[in-house]
Amino acid sequence: MAEAVTYLAPVPAGCYVDCTLGLGGHTAALLEAGAGRVIGIDRDRDALAIARERLAQYGDRVVYLHADYRELPRVAREAGRDEVDGVLVDLGVSSMQLDEPARGFSFRQDGPLDMRMNRSEGPTLADMLAAVDETTLANVIYEFGEERKSRRVARAIVEARDAGTLTGTAALASVVRRAAGGGTWQRLDPATRTFQALRIWTNRELEGLEAFLESAAQVVARGGRVVVIAFHSLEDRVVKHTFRRLGSEGDGALRVVTRRPVMPSVEEAKGNPRARSARMRVVERVA
Repeated sequence: MAEAVTYLAPVPAGCYVDCTLGLGGHTAALLEAGAGRVIGIDRDRDALAIARERLAQYGDRVVYLHADYRELPRVAREAGRDEVDGVLVDLGVSSMQLDEPARGFSFRQDGPLDMRMNRSEGPTLADMLAAVDETTLANVIYEFGEERKSRRVARAIVEARDAGTLTGTAALASVVRRAAGGGTWQRLDPATRTFQALRIWTNRELEGLEAFLESAAQVVARGGRVVVIAFHSLEDRVVKHTFRRLGSEGDGALRVVTRRPVMPSVEEAKGNPRARSARMRVVERVA
């Protein structure tokens, strides 16, 4: 979201952290708006390599680090900064990950059952599905995907797994669509919620989010801001309640800047349909 740069208000003497560098779009915008330096973090080595090429013109104004954004305090220290002037985290999946079938995120194109944002570590989705029981899987789909037919979907996935027919994302999507039902008139593909849930589960996306927000608020210097962009209600709920709690604590060091989430403009939503569900919240260190 373009408003993220406005809220961070970058200055030439400032150092900012883009916790989810992706292909470098936000970092480029920060640098063009006047940021002196940006520390770019991503747990996807492929994304880092592409971003490094795309941002080459900015030279040493960008520091590239392969890490999980939840490691922010350590990463900042290793980059030689005890404090930074702003933190940005975009909790969505990058276009590169969604558009590359080999990553296994898409239910529209066939690919392996992977879904890992960091392909150098952790079990793949296939590994996790091989070991999970039906009840646990149903809970995952309901909690992380808010899929009302989670039990039916989980049962269908387990049956397909046991029959050996879960050969890739296309097969998985077909199983989910049949179980979740719904016609072609629906705005959302019936596989959307389940694939979201499985992605969150595979990457442990909600684990440590609250602790990260707390640490980010400590890393920013006085006058610095933490900007968070979330794409589904579970993440946004964690961000909202954590920011409210931090802003209401007795020392008065933090101020919630956005009482309500900032939504993408009509123009941005038209130009980038994936941004339609974005919700941005901001907190500022004032003392």
